[in-house]
Amino acid sequence: MLKNFEYAKTEDKVKLNREIKELRARLVAQQQQVRAGKLPVLVLIEGWSAAGKGSLIKEIISEMDPRFYQVISPAIIPENEERYPFLYPFANAIPENGQVVFLDSGWMESAVRKNLRLEITRDEYKRRIRMVNEFERQLRDGGYLVLKIFLHIDKKEQGNRLKNLLDDADTEWRVTKDDLWQHEEYAPFLKAYDDFMEKTGEHVQWHVLDGKRKKRATRDALKLLVNKIDKALEKGRYIGDPFEEKFPLVKMPKLADVDLTPTITDEEYKEELKKLQSRLSDLHNILYRKKIPVILCYEGWDAAGKGGNIRRVAYPLDPRGVDVHPIASPEPHELNRQFLWRFWTRLPRTGHICIFDRTWYGRVMVERLEGFCTEKDWKRAYNEINEFERMLTDWGAVVMKFWIHIDQDTQLARFTDRQNTPEKQWKITDEDWRNREKWPQYEEAVDEMLAKTSTKNAPWYIIESNDKKYARIKALRLIIKKLEDACEGNL
Repeated sequence: MLKNFEYAKTEDKVKLNREIKELRARLVAQQQQVRAGKLPVLVLIEGWSAAGKGSLIKEIISEMDPRFYQVISPAIIPENEERYPFLYPFANAIPENGQVVFLDSGWMESAVRKNLRLEITRDEYKRRIRMVNEFERQLRDGGYLVLKIFLHIDKKEQGNRLKNLLDDADTEWRVTKDDLWQHEEYAPFLKAYDDFMEKTGEHVQWHVLDGKRKKRATRDALKLLVNKIDKALEKGRYIGDPFEEKFPLVKMPKLADVDLTPTITDEEYKEELKKLQSRLSDLHNILYRKKIPVILCYEGWDAAGKGGNIRRVAYPLDPRGVDVHPIASPEPHELNRQFLWRFWTRLPRTGHICIFDRTWYGRVMVERLEGFCTEKDWKRAYNEINEFERMLTDWGAVVMKFWIHIDQDTQLARFTDRQNTPEKQWKITDEDWRNREKWPQYEEAVDEMLAKTSTKNAPWYIIESNDKKYARIKALRLIIKKLEDACEGNL
């Protein structure tokens, strides 16, 4: 794309200024349509150092209502200092429905620079290409308009601009060692940018603009943006493909076939609990030293004992290195973003542990059954979840998913106990009783969820919880075995 790029010929300035004025007026009018249509717009501006990315964004937003857009410049953190997954800062930056976000450099610049610095392996670079394609497709399928622009200048032009910046005491601070390194290594960067654009244009097309002529670049960027917004508002939300089995899966039993009779004596429980919690406490120190992130996911029937199970796991951990996230119905600002966004924002740093009390699987259970999303949304979510979890395990995270399982009679007994015990009544709601009436539909949804998302890298574990004490010990044993393997490098 860049090697064969033809720079534009000079255009009449009067005509250019008139076109820019007209396009700005259209964009201002579109902002209200974007808000009314709840269209989220993400504009990624990439390009060479000193190509004018910041100036281009400034020209685009000059007449826009600042209440409904945001400009974000994600920092490119050296790999040895990074504590979150590669896509974390960009997933955090996605806009709410009806808002526009401009990214001043993003996943392209981060991946290319780290690859050329040899901070990541070739295999890791290939994984990041795959992650970018999946991320962009998920955004598109989730109704986002994503526009990707690359601002191009040649080596001579870049050199002149960097020199001018360095020669001025008020602007020399804008030139970094990385900028000068990029200029020296212009040819390898050119090849790397071309490679990245070629491999990440499958779902969202790249647009290369002439950075040597700023007014033309402004006009072309505005034209791209307003035309794409018009088309998105006219066509409506894109609907992605349904589930395709493209991950190696672990065969799971149907819930109805799970034996729920296992129990443990009180004496054995007390002895095992003390021993296992002590071992888990020791492992937490090793995890922190080795910078291994851990994500524990709890799902299960109401009154199955998730809370008690989580307490026994969290108690021995250093509270400075663990977070427990109780997941309720999404808040308005969460509901107005792609459904995985609120989980991206809760991921742990390396060496830390996070525990989710209910998870992203709400998409294929409660949201599916209560009609909070369309059928195509939840059917598409199986792939999106598997991709999300693969990204986490590729990052080096230990991901464990527990389904805390009981039968209907046990649930009824626990519901009744809660309702008849004053200090437990806060635990039982009308919604719990309504959900109980839908047990068969939920069981069908859970069976499908287990079958389609128990991947080899992030399998499901069914925890028999008619005996809560047995369930706690089983979960702790599984967690400790998995963490020991991770600390020994056996995963």
